Amino acid sequence: MTVKEIRGLTELSQRAFSVKYNIPIRTIEDWEAGKRKAPDYVLLMLERIVREDFNKPEEKNIDN
Repeated sequence: MTVKEIRGLTELSQRAFSVKYNIPIRTIEDWEAGKRKAPDYVLLMLERIVREDFNKPEEKNIDN
């Protein structure tokens, strides 16, 4: 998943997501705009935390 997709699970704005997860707004903007790439471990942790916080079931990826 991308940061934008993960943030989409929350239905939060970039600013609200930034505040809730203590990530600088500029970092989120850069990740979502493709100016910088979020490390894979960050994406995995963010997805897990967001799913727990917002009680969203995990999608099963049949490719893995």
